[in-house]
Amino acid sequence: MRVIGICRFSYPALGGFKRMHDSIEAREAYLYSDERLTLRFRHFEALTLPSIAAQKDKRFTFLVVTGERLPKQWSDRLHDVCAAVPQIKIITASPQRHRTAMQEAIQQELDDTQDPSLQFRLDDDDAVDISFVRNIRRTARLAGKLSADWRHLAIEYSNGYSVMLTPDGLRAEKIQAQFYSCGLAVMFRPGDDKTVMNFPHHKLHHKMPTLINPLPEMFLRALHTDNDSSVTLDENALQPLDANQRILFKRRFNVDDDAVRASFATQDRLRDKA
Repeated sequence: MRVIGICRFSYPALGGFKRMHDSIEAREAYLYSDERLTLRFRHFEALTLPSIAAQKDKRFTFLVVTGERLPKQWSDRLHDVCAAVPQIKIITASPQRHRTAMQEAIQQELDDTQDPSLQFRLDDDDAVDISFVRNIRRTARLAGKLSADWRHLAIEYSNGYSVMLTPDGLRAEKIQAQFYSCGLAVMFRPGDDKTVMNFPHHKLHHKMPTLINPLPEMFLRALHTDNDSSVTLDENALQPLDANQRILFKRRFNVDDDAVRASFATQDRLRDKA
């Protein structure tokens, strides 16, 4: 069974954002500002990348889709930080509708495979448990007979954390969520013309049978000023990690509280020299 994840990294889609722009040029100007990309890389390098790199089951592909005109310094950095993770493929795409671009990237990766596939999506500022790929593969295998008559099957993990990156390290709040994109995977039969990107993640259970596991803490969902989804930023609701949580985040997500502080310190030094 193929396992394919997909991540949109500052891709200038036609639609797909709640923030609207009058033109592709205006959208690229917003997406590619140094201030915004500094924030995105802080999260990608502290959350998404380490959790993907440490997956216990290495049999998967993680597509990172970005724009053709991502500025060179940032494109070079993206390739540099991803180079050590063989499962990552960076794809540059011209502006088109968001779901179309993501669907094409997944279909090209499948390339007429005769194997069923498990597909998941992850924002560039979220993380999953390092057993995520292994768990969804195992769940799909155990559900084989149950799903024989179903075109699609969704697997949902609803337990995780909201997190915020700060100069003093991570702040977190434990949450029980409903159909966040960072806790989901969908099983597809060979040759299906649909992908995980054809379905709004918060409505998957309206379209297909769903297996929900509310027990393992399976995701970290970041909150910050550049969230495209509607979130309420209340730093007081999220608490600094205690000693046990720092160990848990490192063990379960490969996310290092000290690395978060170091990232802010490095960026602040660079800004002070500018």
